[in-house]
Amino acid sequence: MRFPPSFLDEIRQRLPLSEVVGKRVQLKKQGREWRGLSPFNAEKTPSFYVNDQKGFYHCFSSGKHGDQFDFLMETEGLAFPEAVERLANMAGVPMPVSSREEEAKEVRRKTLHEVMELAAKYYEAMLQGRAGAKGRGYLADRGLGPTTQARFRLGYALPERFALKEALGARGIPVEDMVEAGLLIAADDIPVPYDRFRDRVMFPIHDLRGRVVAFGGRALEKDVPAKYLNSPETPLFHKGALLYNGFSARAAAHKGAPVIAVEGYVDVIAMVEAGFAGAVAPLGTALTEEQLALLWKMAPEPLLLFDGDKAGRRAAWRALDLALPHLKPGMSLNIGTLPEGQDPDDLIRAGGREAMEGVLAQARPLAEVLWNRELENATYDTPERRAALEARIGEIVRLIADETVRKHYRADLMERFRALFAPASISTGGTRRPFGEGRKGPGGQGRGGPGRGGSGKGWADRTPSPRDAVPGEGLRRSALIQGAASAVPRNEALLLFALMNHPWLLDRSAEDVAELPFLSKDADRLRQMLLTAHLEGCEDAPSVAARIEAEGLADLARRLAAQAVPRHDWPAFAEAAPADVELWWHQRLVLHRRAHALSKDIKEAEKRLAEEPDELNWARFLDVQRQLAALDGTEALVEGFGAASGRSGRSM
Repeated sequence: MRFPPSFLDEIRQRLPLSEVVGKRVQLKKQGREWRGLSPFNAEKTPSFYVNDQKGFYHCFSSGKHGDQFDFLMETEGLAFPEAVERLANMAGVPMPVSSREEEAKEVRRKTLHEVMELAAKYYEAMLQGRAGAKGRGYLADRGLGPTTQARFRLGYALPERFALKEALGARGIPVEDMVEAGLLIAADDIPVPYDRFRDRVMFPIHDLRGRVVAFGGRALEKDVPAKYLNSPETPLFHKGALLYNGFSARAAAHKGAPVIAVEGYVDVIAMVEAGFAGAVAPLGTALTEEQLALLWKMAPEPLLLFDGDKAGRRAAWRALDLALPHLKPGMSLNIGTLPEGQDPDDLIRAGGREAMEGVLAQARPLAEVLWNRELENATYDTPERRAALEARIGEIVRLIADETVRKHYRADLMERFRALFAPASISTGGTRRPFGEGRKGPGGQGRGGPGRGGSGKGWADRTPSPRDAVPGEGLRRSALIQGAASAVPRNEALLLFALMNHPWLLDRSAEDVAELPFLSKDADRLRQMLLTAHLEGCEDAPSVAARIEAEGLADLARRLAAQAVPRHDWPAFAEAAPADVELWWHQRLVLHRRAHALSKDIKEAEKRLAEEPDELNWARFLDVQRQLAALDGTEALVEGFGAASGRSGRSM
């Protein structure tokens, strides 16, 4: 039996290759591919790869290569018709009736593809000819020059009612073929079919095999009924099942380009020309389930970019509702918002690629956008309304079909819910540590040998200070006691203090230290000196101390050292063992980077709250405060930590 190519393509689209192979081979995700042990040869190291985007598997141990049908024939010994029937049942696609009628339809589709290709070439020629000056002027105003026009095969439909009809007719194309392909308008009450597209810039629409199957036409006059006009549904074209630029974007996504869905044809072209080759757009309608499935075949987390106005927010909300039932582990969406009043084309022309990158960097994961939507549409000033919000969370979660994703969404949303109504407990200064902790040496008595290359004497030992008598750490950190030292953030001071006592840390961490975000200019100055000294061979604490003295930074070093609290920061002191120092150091680096990121977030949240003091911005502000509070209270609890330095406790 001969199967129509369109029937086989439908099976491939509905049934991902990894799903077919996964019933026989245990696959693990690796980047954009799946990997597993070969089903054809016995092996211990996986050499079998499946690529859903390209639609093939490859076995390096046997050299075998193929698609869904090949896999069943190879692994189960089925004949091709049997493999097709098995996969059609799995995909829920009815088997075609073997008849001359079906074969005639397939021949018909091939003919219509040829008709559409001829139409595309005709429109291209018209745009570049004398009659296309009007169309070229419109495109030039949008920044789309000849190279771009050729790349996207843009064209122009003449204003005359029979221009295309006569041009294709002269090539021997019957009127019936042009009507069936959607190029002519015909009806019982229309005596003579005429061109559907007139006086419009033409955008060819390709299927996933790169064939022209439809057109979108942009009107050049203001008084026409439709600004954009698409081809009607035809045997070749179902607008809800394709994406503009989908063929090229799929290839770009395989090479690592992010997949970004925007609104219109010109927006896609502007994105691609700016370097975002994975840009696509729906075809004149809201995003459909079939289009969402196409996006997920290109990338596990495509980004949907919407306008910043109310219509854009409504479109984003619809996309959320569309996606929720279909979420799977590793498959989600990110949502980006454009500045109000600008589309991607406007933004890129005004600010270039950098402006668009700034917008994309602010995109948020689906779960966060979903939570913000519920806050925006809810009031919760009474227990009953808060209960209603909690119930609504339950309703949303139940929409998610996948059990694992549903469980994690429930946990995430309920955590946000509890954080929203929990009393704020952020500390604006000082610390939560008990008052009255006196200053003692590391480990109480300074047990443990000196750090590598050191003499046992660190900066705290060289520079006794009246601050040693300060009874409480909260008071110790206050600006009244620290004076000028308060200008240097405590964590910056601790990191530098550790480097002064343990310069060997720079053997592995020099690049990390050089890239750390520092707020204090004084701290940055000392950091640069320590890096330079390291490059010039200062490998022990005494050498570093001498260099600091010579550079005139001794007073600054003493002020920074005074911020270290032996009870809690003992690994930064000279007596700590290298193993303990290294663990503490890496934890401090992580905390520092996280604190810096949150400090930027809290400033942005404060700014938004000041500009628009509504419930949504207040909730965002509280959420960042909650994260800061959690970070402020973070303690490293590592089993056996401090043993190398002779300490019995677990807490820093």
